[in-house]
Amino acid sequence: MNDTHKIALVTGATRGIGLETVRQLAQAGVHTLLAGRKRDDAVAAALKLQAEGLPVEAIQLDVVDDISIAAAVGTVEQRHGRLDILVNNAGIMIDDMTRKPSEQTLETWRRTFDTNLFAVVAVTRAFLPLLRNSKAGRIVNVSSLLGSNTLHSDPSSPIYHFKVPAYNVSKSAVNAWTVQLAYELRDTAIKVNTIHPGYVKTDMNAGEGEIDIPTGARTSVEMALIGPDGATGSYTHLGQVLPW
Repeated sequence: MNDTHKIALVTGATRGIGLETVRQLAQAGVHTLLAGRKRDDAVAAALKLQAEGLPVEAIQLDVVDDISIAAAVGTVEQRHGRLDILVNNAGIMIDDMTRKPSEQTLETWRRTFDTNLFAVVAVTRAFLPLLRNSKAGRIVNVSSLLGSNTLHSDPSSPIYHFKVPAYNVSKSAVNAWTVQLAYELRDTAIKVNTIHPGYVKTDMNAGEGEIDIPTGARTSVEMALIGPDGATGSYTHLGQVLPW
């Protein structure tokens, strides 16, 4: 068990915002577990960061596979005995942009919710005992501004016309889950927050974002490292509180 440095785990971390979140946490001195659905991809990504002298460790974790989740929990418990930070970063956007909300297939809704919501709940539930072993656990759920029902209902908001229904609603549900879990853990040292990374240039949007990946990872890292007086049950982007 490593009692000197914080131990973090980031899901969906073999590329994009997840990979950069691992890099920034490791640069801050956190021993960071780079989790990927395919072990070979996780190992390859971790080796690159290790070559930069960063304290990064690969771990296989398919967030929609209960057996994989249980195996990852067992590995972390055996190697470290606790988890200080969990960043639920893995997510998908598979809506058909040519279809209206009512025209999206039920399969699209189910697959989206399996990864974006149910996997977040499953992974968090599984790792919660190890987070309770931490002196000050942190859970960061990567949501999106597109999860804001307030802004989707406001014709003057910048996202009013950006209806990607399955993805948007799944992120609204992640926000709601965050509030419920933060309430449950309100009298503990564990803080639970949800964040909007920004409109980031990633593979998910074919590089059409407005900010770079390092900036997109900043909010996750900031909330992962908040102190004892920091927020819990919040929804933020780069220090700005967002409307639910």
